[in-house]
Amino acid sequence: MSKILAISGYKAFELGIFQKDHPSVTYIKKAIMKELVPMIEDGLEWVLISGQLGAELWAAEVIFDLQLAYPELKLAVITPFLNQEEKWNEQNREWYESVLAGADFIDSVSRKPYEKPWQFRLKNQFFIEKSDSLLLLYDHEKEGSPKYLYEMAIQYQNNHSYPIQLITFYDLQTVVEEEEQSHTDF
Repeated sequence: MSKILAISGYKAFELGIFQKDHPSVTYIKKAIMKELVPMIEDGLEWVLISGQLGAELWAAEVIFDLQLAYPELKLAVITPFLNQEEKWNEQNREWYESVLAGADFIDSVSRKPYEKPWQFRLKNQFFIEKSDSLLLLYDHEKEGSPKYLYEMAIQYQNNHSYPIQLITFYDLQTVVEEEEQSHTDF
């Protein structure tokens, strides 16, 4: 049973998604929800994200929806460094700020602005060590930023019980097909 789950995955641009309301986002969020509900019913209490644009902020929106039915579920946003959003466009900053406004806990791993890539490695390490399991929107077919967290989590598994659940492109395709099927059943 996992009490603290780290969620991460592709950044929006890595999936070719440049709008917050892109049609694909609906299916990604449904896939995340499909994984989360059984975990919540099994005792999940906290979800950790670092606030990256894409999978992490979509996951936060799913959590806000789920909190209506599961008010005990909490969201922590723990950024790799301070002011990660300062170079983002205004629309993305507003999206990020809205997630922070709904979060139950906010902090940074490195309490200084961006300096070097080691801050991302430190964030990955922190997330793995502070969580019981990992949910990752990641597919081996497509390289991208989640690869580093995934590889670190796999190494961590060598000495620890640390479940890793992937949401792959096949899983997303299944969600799309299930949705299409439910619409044709009427």
